[in-house]
Amino acid sequence: FFFFQAEDGIRDFCLSRGLGDVYKRQGTGFRKFGSKIKMQSSLIKHIGWIGTGVMGKSMCEHLLRNGFQLSVYNRTRTKTEELVQKGALYRSPKEMAAACDAIFLMVGYPRDVEAMFGEVVEHMRPGSVLVDHTTSSPTLAQRIFTECKKRGIDSIDAPVTGGDIGAKNGKLTIMCGGEQTAFDRITPALQSYGANIKLMGKEGQGQHAKMVNQIAIANTILGVVESLLYAYKAGLDLNLVLETIGSGAAGSFQLNVSGGRMLRRDFDPGFYVEHFVKDMEIALEEASRVNLSLPGLALVKQFYQALMAQGGARLGTQAILLVLERMNNVDLSKPLQKD
Repeated sequence: FFFFQAEDGIRDFCLSRGLGDVYKRQGTGFRKFGSKIKMQSSLIKHIGWIGTGVMGKSMCEHLLRNGFQLSVYNRTRTKTEELVQKGALYRSPKEMAAACDAIFLMVGYPRDVEAMFGEVVEHMRPGSVLVDHTTSSPTLAQRIFTECKKRGIDSIDAPVTGGDIGAKNGKLTIMCGGEQTAFDRITPALQSYGANIKLMGKEGQGQHAKMVNQIAIANTILGVVESLLYAYKAGLDLNLVLETIGSGAAGSFQLNVSGGRMLRRDFDPGFYVEHFVKDMEIALEEASRVNLSLPGLALVKQFYQALMAQGGARLGTQAILLVLERMNNVDLSKPLQKD
């Protein structure tokens, strides 16, 4: 088949599925800018996915709906059962590494990334791709890239943001680091669950971009809590406050979504406190390495560390409200007691 006057999205769709040669008008003629023959060996059809937690499961569901063959693994096997019922295969990391065109990681900590990488890398085929969606260390991403290169394997660090809602709706932002050719190969898969997908630069730059994101969130969510506490003490209707300022300059995901969850006392995890603390530790470590002071981030980390000490490690990040409520001896769910 030949596809004429193809836009980028059509080109990516055609090439990712080996549908034919793709041409685009250039001047009075057509320029070939994609070929089934040239790209056939680079197609990503069978994906091995390690880590089917809060976000990983939704991302896998999007891949299945978009026609990708999927093998899955999770340390707690029961978390893969629904995906298997929908058509995924359950395989060990070694089995999927040998069988799949690409391995995607979505695990908790850098140590988990290292452990899974050690299990799969020796069994991955030359020409396959390793994609790490875990928020992890930029330094580790660079080391993985180097080790993969030695074996003829492509590697992309690709942390995501958007939380459980973004994963369910297929609207995640994905920040990638690595080579353009590898990025182009995995983009059709990423488009299954990502709405904003960018190559930020060389290996490790995806993780650095995610640190920027986490720094912004940390300082913003503290501002949301402090603003709600002030509104409570001032006797304002908290839901009306959110509705009003959420449509103005103060509006943000943290205010509109996390703030709403705070008022409903919904502390279920869209993103775990313990994972956010891990992210902040990575950011502070990277900042220290380049002699950069981030006092706001360091302060927010202390509040979350206190929340973990109080048993909140597996709550959602919006549970930072509980720490500042205790500090101020208030409870936003109860009527304000007049002095």
